Amino acid sequence: MNKSDLKNAVPHVTFRKVQKTYDGENLIVRDLNLDIRRGEFLTLLGPSGSGKTTCLMMLAGFETPTGGEIRLGDKVINSVPPHKRNIGMVFQNYALFPHMTVAENLRFPLAIRKLKASEIDAKVTRALDVVQLGAYGDRYPQQLSGGQQQRIALARALVFDPELVLMDEPLGALDKQLRERMQLEIKHIHEELGITVVFVTHDQSEALTMSDRIAVFNHGVIQQIDSPTALYEKPANNFVANFIGENNALDGTVESLHGETCQVRLDNGARVQASIGNVVKPGSRAVLSVRPECVQLNAQSLGCANRLGGYVKEIIYLGDHLRVRVELAGRKELVIKAPAAQHKHRFDMGDAIHVGINPEQLLALDPSVAA
Repeated sequence: MNKSDLKNAVPHVTFRKVQKTYDGENLIVRDLNLDIRRGEFLTLLGPSGSGKTTCLMMLAGFETPTGGEIRLGDKVINSVPPHKRNIGMVFQNYALFPHMTVAENLRFPLAIRKLKASEIDAKVTRALDVVQLGAYGDRYPQQLSGGQQQRIALARALVFDPELVLMDEPLGALDKQLRERMQLEIKHIHEELGITVVFVTHDQSEALTMSDRIAVFNHGVIQQIDSPTALYEKPANNFVANFIGENNALDGTVESLHGETCQVRLDNGARVQASIGNVVKPGSRAVLSVRPECVQLNAQSLGCANRLGGYVKEIIYLGDHLRVRVELAGRKELVIKAPAAQHKHRFDMGDAIHVGINPEQLLALDPSVAA
């Protein structure tokens, strides 16, 4: 299913006013309303304790909602036991049976569904081929690498043709290089099969790499659900701006509005033009969000509507770019990612420097953290 079809698709999963509490007082998930589109890769992203894993466990059937309704297709599944939901699960710890071969691990969910032996064999072969481990059926889990074990766990989740696949931090135990390779493999498998995937992680880069949409959780509430590009470039509030990727924040007060932009007086006295986020009235406090790669330095700053002076506090060479820390008046610091080819050897520690930011890349947001 292509991306335009996803936008218009009938929801595969719906949460309506779903709540979850363990003690009767503190809500882990609050009035959750969420539509998951058939065939999409949706990531639930948030810090520890934000409610994302509880949401996944309620969908899997391992937790029961305190209130509200969860539907799979047109069927309410609140009271349906996990083994009758036809949902595949992939966990961080693989959860493979160590005493069974790879093929036996894959046969198990098919055998308990009482499929014919010939059908089981065909499905096991196909699932192993999907994860490119067709020659590993006779091996035991402990004879495989971490990445291979995770691919087998994925194959086991897919082997019985589930309604959807849920993944709970599935790459958390892998090293960085293997983790990045598995991200792309899982994404390619999803694109090939077109199955609905709900993926939980606290890793922002993982979510940005893999997802069609990302739901950002905080305090049991979805703060924003959108495409990776929209979340990164147009965060809905201050929490999302700071949680997704790296962010610079400048504090100030809104002085006036001009269409889709506003004039803000920074706390250091400087005035800048910014795009209006969720700050809409003069006199309100604002935090101005700008990504490090959107700040221009020296000659590159000349064409920017907003120019500020400062001093270079730190320069780190990272090959393709420099990471430059600049202190502005009022001791406020900006971190800037600047192309190394443009700036190498053009300034040193302690040098006076100009930074430039265009209004469309400076977003005025309410400084309060949404809940």
